Order: sequence, then structure tokens, then C-alpha cells
Amino acid sequence: MSNADPNVAEQQRRYREFLDLMPLTIAFAGLPTSDTGKYYTEEQMETRAFAMRHAYKMARQFAREQITR
Repeated sequence: MSNADPNVAEQQRRYREFLDLMPLTIAFAGLPTSDTGKYYTEEQMETRAFAMRHAYKMARQFAREQITR
């Protein structure tokens, strides 16, 4: 019998899901990598974060659709 906190278990499950979906998320986002020695501005990073958030939502939805088929 486990005395684990259900909130911790849920957080760990969500973290695993996040990591599992990261390759698909990156593919969906389609963002180029930066050139060596060049850095993104704060605005560029915010734009990329926005794209990643939406790509993650799509990757999660896609995975769930495939699992429930």
C-alpha cells in the first residue's frame, strides 16, 4: 500500500507525459535552431514559447486521439 501524495503522483504523471510528447511538440512547432553564437531576443523567445505551447496542445490532442481509436 502506497502513502504517496496523489498530487505528487499526478504531477509526476503530467511531467512524464510532457517529456514523452516533447519530440512531437518540437516537430509540430517547426522552429529552426539558432546559429552558433547567435542568441534570440526576449521577443523572439516569447514568440517561440507561444509556438511551443500551441504545438504541445496539438501534440497532446493528437496523441489522445490516436490512443482512443
